Amino acid sequence: MATVWILPTLQVFTAGKDKVLAHGTTVRQIIDSLDQQHPGIKKVLLNEEGSRVNPGVAVVVDGETSSLGLLERVKENSEIHFIHAISGG
Repeated sequence: MATVWILPTLQVFTAGKDKVLAHGTTVRQIIDSLDQQHPGIKKVLLNEEGSRVNPGVAVVVDGETSSLGLLERVKENSEIHFIHAISGG
């Protein structure tokens, strides 16, 4: 299972845990697994339609920022971080 590091703002869904394990071979499957274990977290991570990662969230898989979003491949021993995306202007 992949290890998912949970932001402090999302730990309300994980009973304060800062990392959890999730099944899946893509980011979409990881998010679905997280939501099965911790209902409600998916609504924060995805846009309203559930078709994309929320624009305010960046996905990092094994130290690399994902450009594929929900289609990004995940290995059995991957580490995944959902972090607040930084924007400026």
